[in-house]
Amino acid sequence: MIVVTGATGNVGRPLVRALVSAGEDVTAVARGNAARELPAGARWQRADLAEPETLRPALDGAAAVFLLTSADFLAGGDLDPVLKIARAAGVERVVLLSSLGVGTGRHPAELEDSVRRSGPAWTMLRPAGFHTNAFAWAGTVRAERMIAAPFGNVALPHVDPADIAEVAAAALRDAGHDGLTYELTGPAPVSPRQQAAAIGAALGEPVRFVELSRAQARAQLVRFQPAPIADSTLDILGSPIAAEQRVSPDVERITGHPPRAFADWAARNADVFR
Repeated sequence: MIVVTGATGNVGRPLVRALVSAGEDVTAVARGNAARELPAGARWQRADLAEPETLRPALDGAAAVFLLTSADFLAGGDLDPVLKIARAAGVERVVLLSSLGVGTGRHPAELEDSVRRSGPAWTMLRPAGFHTNAFAWAGTVRAERMIAAPFGNVALPHVDPADIAEVAAAALRDAGHDGLTYELTGPAPVSPRQQAAAIGAALGEPVRFVELSRAQARAQLVRFQPAPIADSTLDILGSPIAAEQRVSPDVERITGHPPRAFADWAARNADVFR
């Protein structure tokens, strides 16, 4: 059995679908009631990484587990109790959704360190920013055909969560990925201004871009993220180093197809912005 935490999120949802389609026995874990959102064949278990004891029923009999932590957990959560329960349950493999910022030193490495010393085999996934972060602009696009964001011309190789899910499914099912770390990016860097143009193209009408100052963007982010995470995110968005702008070959190497471009993602999700 494979356990997927964060099963209703932008990565967890396609991951559960991919595993079920591959014939795997899947338990989908989420903090809310997600039973109706799951594909046929997956079972649901309510649990929260911040309350490790709630995971015991889900992990009983599991061979592999996908760990996805929320932003609030990243600000101070401890994976050691979760991993202790996983080890006691007989889990043999852990795949952690980390971040590209760990490899570049922007984000702390504590969660990866916990997984490495926990006992089971492990794989680290370090994605760049998600295409789906653009959902945050849906309200202003629908109301005003406008996107407001900082650092309008700074391009980063954002990745489609569907590609992350495919890599995660491979790592959960195949021991050949044990002990490896993958950097997951899209096919090319894309700037916020280019993202606005791509969403406009998907809608068939222009979307205006308005550049925010760093202070304005920070005021928005801290409403949803701990301040250290918001500041680190803005550092990456505004002053990326070469490693954060580099396109990685790992998605294509693992999945066998090129990573999905932001414009393709926008076209598939155009109805969200209409």
